[in-house]
Amino acid sequence: MKKVKVGIIGGTGLDDPEILDNPGEKEADTPYGKPSSPLTTGKIGDMDVLILARHGKDHSIYPTGVNYRANIYSLKQEGCTHIIATTAVGSLREKIRPGDIVFPDQFIDFTKNRALTFFDIDKVVHTSMAEPFCKNLRSLLIKNAEDLNYRHHAEGTVVTIEGPRFSTKAESFMFRGFGADVINMSTVPEVTLAREQGICYQTIAMSTDYDCWKEGEEPVTWDMIVDIMNKTAGRVKTLILKTLPEIGYNKDQCNGEVA
Repeated sequence: MKKVKVGIIGGTGLDDPEILDNPGEKEADTPYGKPSSPLTTGKIGDMDVLILARHGKDHSIYPTGVNYRANIYSLKQEGCTHIIATTAVGSLREKIRPGDIVFPDQFIDFTKNRALTFFDIDKVVHTSMAEPFCKNLRSLLIKNAEDLNYRHHAEGTVVTIEGPRFSTKAESFMFRGFGADVINMSTVPEVTLAREQGICYQTIAMSTDYDCWKEGEEPVTWDMIVDIMNKTAGRVKTLILKTLPEIGYNKDQCNGEVA
């Protein structure tokens, strides 16, 4: 069995090196440029783990300014077999409350200005995306969320928008009509690029607000997101720490292979 190495892509408040034993820092470079941050290296138990801050360690990179190809490629260069990505999301469904955790199994791409593939020069590769997230990794996270008695949702469709602005009410209602359950600015193209590199990828999405569709609720603000993320981050770290020792790698079971 292939040795497991996990990359954690940290969103707001979730790029904490304190979860690692003997943390260090490693500069990375790729054919696509530098990733958003140096890679924080270390161990959790016997497992090698890397943490990458998606928006930079000082949260200075806006969503479309993230070099997603460099981020994913840098983790691939270091031998990562799995990626757990954390993200803040707005809820588009009454049942998904602020503070809930969602494990998406589908996405809708509503971005417009991002590099979406590694295969844009010399070679065309059409990658299967019917099941974009890793079923096995998601199953482990769901089981452990149940064991920890966390409010969670075992599936959901995330729509990724360009940002950095939030949605209009018209857009929020449109995304609900599309069948999206949550909304964010970062899952695409992370998930598709991970698939192209053969990495098993799963998002842990933290609901922070009701976007702007729900009457009687204040429309989302950045302060609102940060407040809920600060309250939720500890639970997500506990969930990751509980799940990491259980991750195995089987090429036939991890749906991260190029089509």
